[in-house]
Amino acid sequence: MITTFVLTLILLLLPVWMPATASAQSAPMPADSVRAALLELDDAIARKHESHARKEARIADLRRRLHYAVDTLEQYALCEELFDEYLHYQADSAVHYLNRRLQLLPSCGQDDLKARAYIDRAAVMGVTGMYAAAVEVLTAIPTERLKPETLVEYYRACRSCYGWMADYSLAIQGKRRYMEQTDRYRDSILLVDNPVTADIARAERAALGGKAEEAVAILRKYLPGDTDDLETLSYLNYTMYEAYVAKGDTARQVYYLARTAVHDMERSVREYASLHKLARLLHEQGDLDRAYAYLNCSMEDAVACHARLRSLEVTEIYPIIDRAYHDKEAHERAVVTGLLIVLSVLALLLVGAVVYLYRWMKKLAAMRRDLYQANRRLHAANLSLEQTGRIKEVYIARYLDRCVTYLDKLEQYRRSLEKLAMAAKTDALFKAIRSDQFLRDERKAFYRDFDKSFLDLFPRFVERFNNLLQEDGRVTPKAGELLNTELRIFALIRLGVTDTNSIAHFLGYSLATVYNYRSKMRNKAVGDKDKFEQEVMRID
Repeated sequence: MITTFVLTLILLLLPVWMPATASAQSAPMPADSVRAALLELDDAIARKHESHARKEARIADLRRRLHYAVDTLEQYALCEELFDEYLHYQADSAVHYLNRRLQLLPSCGQDDLKARAYIDRAAVMGVTGMYAAAVEVLTAIPTERLKPETLVEYYRACRSCYGWMADYSLAIQGKRRYMEQTDRYRDSILLVDNPVTADIARAERAALGGKAEEAVAILRKYLPGDTDDLETLSYLNYTMYEAYVAKGDTARQVYYLARTAVHDMERSVREYASLHKLARLLHEQGDLDRAYAYLNCSMEDAVACHARLRSLEVTEIYPIIDRAYHDKEAHERAVVTGLLIVLSVLALLLVGAVVYLYRWMKKLAAMRRDLYQANRRLHAANLSLEQTGRIKEVYIARYLDRCVTYLDKLEQYRRSLEKLAMAAKTDALFKAIRSDQFLRDERKAFYRDFDKSFLDLFPRFVERFNNLLQEDGRVTPKAGELLNTELRIFALIRLGVTDTNSIAHFLGYSLATVYNYRSKMRNKAVGDKDKFEQEVMRID
């Protein structure tokens, strides 16, 4: 009863679970994953010389050890290692060390070693394109006495040779016969190989038989792989590529070919199928730059390895991609030439505009300089007018105040004389009339008032006037004085009274006295004596 219930539940859930699983497996490959795989491959190709340098270092170490080896079996083992290193890297060197192994065989005395040597001979013949000869060598090997691990290598070599012959057979019957032989040896591998390799062979058979979902399901448990065996990872990814070829999923084809090529680059092999097939796919997608670069890398490695098969494969697609790439380059050159012409015209127009603007900027700069000078002159004139107005304002006020005060004093003086006359004090009256004390007092008061008014307008006049004179010629007013005669003369000059007659009349001195004072001060000037009085007039 319970069993029936469980079976019923499974049958009910199966339609729901199956579409979900199929949907998950058929979800489109994210573009970021494909882009990341291609970028990783670009980096691996750019660092190819580093991996090759490491491989050359391993080969050099093996060759050094072989040079000093004495034991025959050790020499054979080292030759076998060198053959493995060279097989997919440089086929002619692999042949050299295979021949050395064959020379050492009589001394080794082991039948299994001879079988492995002939299997390797067939492998290197397959790399160099001698498929029929490789099959003859493999057919002559007695399989009944082979060890299990050697038998696996034998089946692999047979499958590879017949697979290559099927790929390059033009006759339909011949192709079918070679495919049947390939399937037969693939089935043999399933019986004796390790589980991983057997699963890869099983997935390959499913993919080639159109059972893509079955192939993907077999391989999915191994990818992404956490093994250090780069050769196994390369086969896993390549077989996954074949499965998605059957499914028609181009994005995943590109992804798994890129992963295969990355492992091929890391293995430091030159005989591989991944890169030129990836170049073909990228060419179909329009990525000509990568396609051309990958194809050149593949051609370079195939030629260096003397891998005839790979050279032929690359040669088939190379003219197509090369022509498309050069057409693209020609189109880009035409576009660049057109852009250069347009840029040249724009540059000429720009130069003309710059020249035009430069001339206008020069004119504008000249106009600005003229305007600046005019503004400076206007500012100086404004300051002069402001100062002149201030001087006039101060002196007019002082003059009016002084006139009123002077009239009041004259009125007081007249009354004092009138009182003396009314009192008949004739002697005192004549004495007052004859005395000039009143005039002296008024003149002193007038000069003191002038000095005070001037210093209110120019409080630093004395200091700045002395700065224009030599150290021993500087003028200092006496105690109780605001200005002395020399300072008063040049104070009048600062106010614009430059005429010697006017200065002499204002101060009550003779023309000679005023002239001597002016000459004496001019001779004590620090700078240009002829410009001394002009400097005085600029004191503020």
